[in-house]
Amino acid sequence: MKKIQIFDTTLRDGEQTAGVSFNLQEKVQMAQQLEKLGVDVMEAGFPIASPGDFECVRTIAQTVKNSSVTGLARCVEADIQRAYDAVKVGVSPQIHTFLATSPIHREFKLKMSQAEVLASIEHHVRYAKQFVDMVQFSPEDATRTEPEFLVRAIQTAINAGARVINVPDTVGFTNPKEFGELFAYLRTEVQGFEDVIFSSHCHDDLGMSVANSLAAIENGASRIECTINGIGERAGNTALEEIAVALHIRKDHYQAETNIVLNQLKQTSDLVSRMSGMAVPRNKAIIGGNAYAHQSGIHQDGFLKNPSTYEIITPELVGVSKSSLVLGKLSGRHALFTRLEEIGFLIEPAEQSAIFSRFKQLADVKKEVSDDDLRAMMSGHLYQDEDFCQLKSLDVHYNSATQQLAEVTITTETGVDIKGSATGAGSIEAVYNVIDQLMGEEVTLTDYRIQSITPGMDAQAEVHALISATDGSTYHGVGIDHDVLNASARAYLQAFSKRRIATKKVRVRLKRNDISSSCIAR
Repeated sequence: MKKIQIFDTTLRDGEQTAGVSFNLQEKVQMAQQLEKLGVDVMEAGFPIASPGDFECVRTIAQTVKNSSVTGLARCVEADIQRAYDAVKVGVSPQIHTFLATSPIHREFKLKMSQAEVLASIEHHVRYAKQFVDMVQFSPEDATRTEPEFLVRAIQTAINAGARVINVPDTVGFTNPKEFGELFAYLRTEVQGFEDVIFSSHCHDDLGMSVANSLAAIENGASRIECTINGIGERAGNTALEEIAVALHIRKDHYQAETNIVLNQLKQTSDLVSRMSGMAVPRNKAIIGGNAYAHQSGIHQDGFLKNPSTYEIITPELVGVSKSSLVLGKLSGRHALFTRLEEIGFLIEPAEQSAIFSRFKQLADVKKEVSDDDLRAMMSGHLYQDEDFCQLKSLDVHYNSATQQLAEVTITTETGVDIKGSATGAGSIEAVYNVIDQLMGEEVTLTDYRIQSITPGMDAQAEVHALISATDGSTYHGVGIDHDVLNASARAYLQAFSKRRIATKKVRVRLKRNDISSSCIAR
């Protein structure tokens, strides 16, 4: 296996992300986690940029013992000296110096000729070499540099003592085919290519930074510059986690490996996300919230039979606790009843159709059905099983200037639908007035309570209604629904149902007593 070094620039290029700034404590904490992750080199900052940046690089160099620490420097003696002063306390210090080589940079930014660029490279690489053995040179905007001149610039740096040549796609301009061909070209044209480390530094402006970096590996690169979560200038850099896992999962193709401790990836990602204030998109490869979540019924069924049907990466590999089955409107029976069993509900076959239908109704309202939603749904199902009458439909007409109008349809114990309407000072009073009419009995509502049993705007509501009949007996009803009015109607109707059931039992008992008495008399 070819060993690929991971050069992490989260603390330098990552901090160039618009709106991101790390303080000393944050940088040290991230550096310690990057060391635990197993990065070979970490670029801790740009020491000449500010006293604070210098102190960060110096402190990290003092703290880190198992990774090389480098500082960035322009091809300017003061930059290089400052970088060395910051990293020299480290166990294996490096200096990374750069100079743009593309025509547009030479003309408009540097205002230098090709000869002047080459002379600067020669001088400043040699200047850096007197401080450290491991000098890295980057021809900035390499992918827009004339190939022949790029070879001359790189050759100049190698001849001056550079041990690492980094080829940057500074503006994310190239594509995998072109970048691979560029490395193949350099491999052929640069003398001593195999004697130095060739690296790539890709930006994601066209969404191809990871693919470009992998193409570089296929064509001779042995070091990749990247950042955690792909943060960085503009659209960001090559994502470290994607490179590391791609090489691991596709060893058969790349025949390469890294020193990255893969099960530290999620923890490192979370730390950088928190420190940078940049949330990781849920669909982000490797460490996004949805990376190991399955919602489609077909996918869930296959996953439950064998996870490898739809997962090429185990979540444990990258430090995620486990895969998840996200229950929603696309989920199937297999996923639903498996999850219900996991949280303590073993459903009999005869009940499954009714419960699955109730789940689909809930999933049409909520984007994602949580375990708490499922528990609430099952509680509602159990309560509903006790109902003598069922709520079929509810329609409330709201007008802030007048009383509210409610229309309710109930399915009785005999399967007959009865419908009525009534008004009330509020929507719930109107609903309860209709139910009073339809049930044919006046009762007193002695207690009404409502509580949210799941979080969010689409939370499910649990309503408790206590009614008192004219004979002094009381009955308690519970209603659960994502809609407060529906939950209220179900709770009130259930209390009435219990009243009807109790009354029916009394009548049956009296009839039986009458028959027994009659038999005794004979």
